[in-house]
Amino acid sequence: MDRFQEMQIFARIVERRSFTKAAEDLLIPRATVTNAMQRMEDRLGARLLDRTTRQVNPTLDGEAYYIRCLRLLADMEEAEGSFRDAAPKGLLRANLQGTLARHFVIPALPDFLARYPHIELSIGDSDRLVDLVREGIDCVLRAGDLQDSSMVGRRIARMEQVTCASPGYLARYGEPTHWNELDGHKAVSYVSSVTGKPYPLEFETAEGLKTISLAGSITVKGADIYTASAIAGFGFVQVPRYRIAAELAEGKLRTVLDDYPPPPMSVSVLYPQNRQLSSRVRAFADWLAEIFAQAPGRSPG
Repeated sequence: MDRFQEMQIFARIVERRSFTKAAEDLLIPRATVTNAMQRMEDRLGARLLDRTTRQVNPTLDGEAYYIRCLRLLADMEEAEGSFRDAAPKGLLRANLQGTLARHFVIPALPDFLARYPHIELSIGDSDRLVDLVREGIDCVLRAGDLQDSSMVGRRIARMEQVTCASPGYLARYGEPTHWNELDGHKAVSYVSSVTGKPYPLEFETAEGLKTISLAGSITVKGADIYTASAIAGFGFVQVPRYRIAAELAEGKLRTVLDDYPPPPMSVSVLYPQNRQLSSRVRAFADWLAEIFAQAPGRSPG
């Protein structure tokens, strides 16, 4: 085992805080991880890791060495990737927002794997905030504005959004034609995973962005439940058009206030700030940008 392999193992232990998880990520025996760390500490003459029954933490020397390892490993990967015929390879762990994954990414994955046959994908489906480093994830695909400054974001699309409600709700409460006619109406409250507070309704107008908070009888935390609540007649929702195309075609939902649309929804690929982008992540991000460039319901700009 060369020193770069030992550095890879050490960096993964620091990120995962576990010998076992590092071994699983790198697809090597746990004994190999233990032996590599013993050799590294013996060679350097320094203790790099504090081991407990529950967790492994880097020492002060370990933290400093970890930062240097990241730089060296990134330089090595970039150098190898600079050769024309050096195709991206290895395990890529991605976490995808659920509706984006179902509508756009998963159906197109055969194309990605045909282009990059040496990349192995491990995909999770989640809307929650993810600690990429601690959970061993290389990148995430998320919708909405970027909030976490510990991650670098690349926006790859802006998706058209609409305001809609069920025909039954509109028959009962009336159909507004202007954003200032919403008094007495209801909305399904969608709670932000970042702030824990419901999002207001937003409308782009000639005077600028208008935000309105409407009372409602139901609060939700999931995209599918949000749409289902609108179909059930609980009030207005604002969603990407692609997500409810079938419901609009079937007459289960109707758009309103089309002259005052919500701002487009950003779609971004995120990865840790302190890591140089690997060839695997770069290839995946570029491919995602291609997929969303052709996506129905994409907003210009």
